[in-house]
Amino acid sequence: MHGWGADLDPRARPAVPMERTPPRFIEPHYEQPEQQPVTVKVFHSTERPGLTPVFGTSSPPSGVSGLIRAGAFRFSENDIRRWLMLLFADRVNVVEGILQDLSHGHVPDIFREMGGPAEWKYNRAGFYRKAAIAGAVVAILLYANSRRRRH
Repeated sequence: MHGWGADLDPRARPAVPMERTPPRFIEPHYEQPEQQPVTVKVFHSTERPGLTPVFGTSSPPSGVSGLIRAGAFRFSENDIRRWLMLLFADRVNVVEGILQDLSHGHVPDIFREMGGPAEWKYNRAGFYRKAAIAGAVVAILLYANSRRRRH
């Protein structure tokens, strides 16, 4: 026997009896499902010619975050701008959700919704560390803001 891994003698490779060239399919044919009707804006990749037969419609794009997503989907999937814009759109969507809650008279309990009580109960050291980091960041921002106002 010479070689290693894929270069090993085929008779010594355990998968050789099961390998097929070309590989066989489990099912001889595939029937594509009926196309789901499009009732909301659905984004799809520029690499794909059309929509998949079935897609989610529970949270269609809306507001500023929807506009940012529309801009992101103009770029290819291998373009960093696309992914950075989608990450930014997620953050904008969080702010939009908080503003929507406030407009309906509901004040969100951000501490509880972000898992604060569980963090306090089960990871107290981590809670203190995160609080110290957040405090330091706020202090630096306040300091920088006060220096900017003096000049």
